[in-house]
Parts: sequence; C-alpha cells; structure tokens
Amino acid sequence: DRIVIHTTSICLSLTGRISRYSKDYIDIIQNYLQQPERKGIKMAEPKGLKKPVKLKADLATFLGATELPRTAITQKLWDYIKSNKLQTKTENGQPENAGKFIVADAKLLTVFKNTNTTSKSGKVTDLRNLKEGETINMMQMASVVGANIE
Repeated sequence: DRIVIHTTSICLSLTGRISRYSKDYIDIIQNYLQQPERKGIKMAEPKGLKKPVKLKADLATFLGATELPRTAITQKLWDYIKSNKLQTKTENGQPENAGKFIVADAKLLTVFKNTNTTSKSGKVTDLRNLKEGETINMMQMASVVGANIE
C-alpha cells in the first residue's frame, strides 16, 4: 500500500518553520521521501495549472522542452519578452520594455501564428496573420498558451 502525502503537511512536520515558497522546499521533501523508512510514501501528483502538459512543436522548440506546466510556460514566455524588451505601451508601438502590449519578434511569431481560438464568451483571437513588429495584448497570452499545447 502506498500513502500519498501532500507536500505541505510533510514540510510542516519536518521543520514547522519552512516557507512553502522557499527554493529548498522541494529538495527537502524529496530528500525526506528518499529516506529508507519512507520508501512507500510518494508525493501527490501535480494538478491543474501545475500539471505538465505536452507542447506543440513550435512552442517546444521555442522553450526547449516537450512538457511543462502552464505556469512554467507562461513564466518562460514572459522571461523572453522582458529580456528582449518586447513590451510597449501603445498598440503596434516601438518596444520600450513596459506596457500592456507585446511586440512580436521573429522568434515569438512562430508561436503566436498557431493561435486561432474562440473564448467561452465568443471573443475570437486569431493571430495567424500577425506580422513581425505588430503587437498582441497581455490578455491574449492565455490564448497563445492554450493554442500551443496538446
């Protein structure tokens, strides 16, 4: 019989003081579970936004991974956007590393062009004809991520 224990309860029983946001959080839990007397215990499977999803080819090439959680996908996209100063305050404006619009460069364009979705409210996000230098708004990023996972 295997017992599934949530990481929070293990962590609290281990130290009582460790922050769940600590970088060492997962390492402590994994080391705890590798102890001989704990071999039958396994960590709970990730769920929701933290569950790894399979990436389509263009996004997988862009991120250098075949599976990632949605949170990590969004974080890596934002890291790229910020490091390359691809934000602007005005629609189709020049990159200025601030603002709510994202300027499509050649590398991002390969990922953006896969997006043609309709939201539950009926709003269509079609980026198939987007050109380099044009912008999308931050709210369209969820559509981009959703369109590039299987």
